[in-house]
Amino acid sequence: MNQSLKIDPYGFREYDARWVYQKDINSEGIINLGKGLGTQIINHTKKNNPRVIVGHDYRSYSEEIKTALKKGLLSTGCFVEDIGLSLSPMVYYAQFNLDADAVAMVTASHNENGWTGVKMGIKKGLTHAPDEMKELKDITLNKKFISGKGREKEIKDFQKIYKKDLIDKNILGKKIKAVVACGNGTAGIFAPEVLKGIGCEIIELDCNLDWTFPKYNPNPEDLKMLHEISKAVLKNNADIGFGFDGDGDRVGVIDDKGNEIFSDKIGLLIARNLSETHKNSKFVVDVKSTGLYSYDKILNKNECETIYWKTGHSHIKRKVYNEKALAGFEKSGHFFFNQPLGYGYDDGINSAIQVCHLLKNQNRKMSEIINDLPKTFQSPTMAPFCKDEEKYEVVEKIVEDIKRIKSKKVKIDNQEIKEILTVNGVRFSFEDGSWGLIRASSNKPSLVIVTESQTSNERKKKIFEFIDQLLQQTGKIGEYDQKI
Repeated sequence: MNQSLKIDPYGFREYDARWVYQKDINSEGIINLGKGLGTQIINHTKKNNPRVIVGHDYRSYSEEIKTALKKGLLSTGCFVEDIGLSLSPMVYYAQFNLDADAVAMVTASHNENGWTGVKMGIKKGLTHAPDEMKELKDITLNKKFISGKGREKEIKDFQKIYKKDLIDKNILGKKIKAVVACGNGTAGIFAPEVLKGIGCEIIELDCNLDWTFPKYNPNPEDLKMLHEISKAVLKNNADIGFGFDGDGDRVGVIDDKGNEIFSDKIGLLIARNLSETHKNSKFVVDVKSTGLYSYDKILNKNECETIYWKTGHSHIKRKVYNEKALAGFEKSGHFFFNQPLGYGYDDGINSAIQVCHLLKNQNRKMSEIINDLPKTFQSPTMAPFCKDEEKYEVVEKIVEDIKRIKSKKVKIDNQEIKEILTVNGVRFSFEDGSWGLIRASSNKPSLVIVTESQTSNERKKKIFEFIDQLLQQTGKIGEYDQKI
């Protein structure tokens, strides 16, 4: 056995793999991950030489990791097609465009510097779900590797094909002035060009690539990033502001008045817009999303159904696929458009394009369109530290606590808990439609907390205080990343 092999089992997450490079995994570990993934692809496709699309993001060490991953894939017999510096959606698109058997994208998305990871998938438009991740973990850690002879080919200029596809289908015919913020992540060499190509006037913000992320992580849920976009929108008198994450599969939106619009509300506006021409459609949203979908008058009028499902790009993507839903929206900014609007996977640039279509169709300002929705008071996503090996137990305990509180009809801010949803952690709703959510993060040692009230800011805070009190009683909670 190679003494230097390092691969922390906790890096195998619910729907992708993430580690701190060198600390939790080294290049030998990455090679074994490639062997595990190659073996899994061969087992699933029943091909000796399946074609695997591989790409990487713009972190200083991503290319080195990709080289090790490819080495592992090649040793199993996979034919690797390397499309170079990529966004995750570009890799997903390449699987359709080049009709390949699987994908592997080296990225840690918006995680802090030092993190690495791989997003992977076999069936077109889908990424690994918990079952595939469990299988991959077993093959990799127990070294159940297939041996074969692979080969590698470099696909040059695929970026152009991907950009052209997005531009050609979406020419706007209306000038929309947009701030495009990329937090110095990989989206910087994609988003401005595509949005300019469809007819937007662009104001670039931190679009030059810099893997040290000098200002903030490229994360459209990060308040620092959102504040910078807001300032740029106001300064430039822009119609809209877009913030893209590190690997380009998510987008955050700021309206013309500099206000952040949470992605679940953007999703609802897009769903309303689509429901007029796609009646009887299904939409899938994650459990962190606003309660407004459930009784939206326009969706109801157009006989559309909304399904609340597990948070996570892989879960929502798969649910959209299985339910044949028209679209899926995740609070963190992953949007999924099925045919005829997309191939079912999450692409932050395509999501921004759909927002531009919304602005064009409505021919009103974003701040006016958002005013059509009933006002709610939403918290940002808050993540208190909780060890990977303890977070699921903590959530199980909280689920039991909340069930007990409901059965005893205990009131929180004069409201009784009316409904409990446990598809992913626990989401509990009150009589007035306010709700709170506690779940385990699938890619970090932390929990995820969200609250929303349709009544008042005060109630939103009271629900958070109630949750925080339950969590503190476990004695297993550390610092929050941000708090209301």
